[in-house]
Amino acid sequence: MWNLFVPLGYVHTFDPVALPIYGNLALRWYGLAYLIGFVGGWWMLREMARRRLWVLAPERTADFIAAAALFGVFLGGRLGYVLFYQIPRDGFASIVENPMVLLRVWEGGMASHGGILGLVVFSWIYAKRAGVSWTGLGDGLCLAAPIGIFCGRIANFINGELYGRAAGVPWAVKFPLSLAEEDRATQAAAWQACERASPVPLDGTMAGLVGAAREFPAVAAELGDYLTPRHPSQIYAALLEGLLLFVILLVVRLRWRDSPHGLLTALFFLGYGLFRIIGEIFREPDAAWVVEGWVTRGQFLSAFMLVAGGLFLWHALRRGGGGTQRES
Repeated sequence: MWNLFVPLGYVHTFDPVALPIYGNLALRWYGLAYLIGFVGGWWMLREMARRRLWVLAPERTADFIAAAALFGVFLGGRLGYVLFYQIPRDGFASIVENPMVLLRVWEGGMASHGGILGLVVFSWIYAKRAGVSWTGLGDGLCLAAPIGIFCGRIANFINGELYGRAAGVPWAVKFPLSLAEEDRATQAAAWQACERASPVPLDGTMAGLVGAAREFPAVAAELGDYLTPRHPSQIYAALLEGLLLFVILLVVRLRWRDSPHGLLTALFFLGYGLFRIIGEIFREPDAAWVVEGWVTRGQFLSAFMLVAGGLFLWHALRRGGGGTQRES
């Protein structure tokens, strides 16, 4: 199951549940990814604070990261998903009819651009109340953010969501959820083949079909015959938006200790925007195209991050050195 280099033959069968607990209660990889990301971010920020490379004191790191997670990542990410993806897809009436959908983060639907915007707003309010540099505070957040992004993208891969476009590369993966992208005749034939191969009756839902493919190899083999091999775009995003961006920011932070406040923030916005635009080339669009065949919703939103990164860079270079000063 772990061998991704079977040419055009690997059917994604990872279980999104990391640890069943009781009944429907379970620890999922997606939730575990958030936990690892927050713990990793807290540890990184604490180490930066101990080395006097961040504006907050070490003892304030835990409270800050907890508040940032709640008010920035979760709230911003959910509102961003509703604003950028759900309303354009289902209409504003879907929110008016059921306002509680805004808070249902447990049902999935989180937008990374919304989470980043949420952190921008939260950090600005926090900096004002704490009396510290907003851009200096943001530099720490931007150094920790790629850790969470990396973990989140790996969880996306395990869940089999946000899959890539059709590909002919040796490491291409067949994602069961991508059956929705096939034509109706192919979908009908796939269902019939899986029903014949399954030792238990299927319940007629996509979740049931994916679960059967995960549990029964014969069902996975039949389903794989009707799926298009695709780029594992979640892994590409993890390596670009997560690992590579983190290495770049860490090197800059350690190599230029006296860099001005806002430099890491600028590099994060520029780097994330650029890497997201590149990654979207390989990802199946999960929302309507902004410019059909040319610009996806993710690329469009990332363009604004490039603009913001340029403004932060201008501000940092204009401000000059002294970026490691800590609050008194």
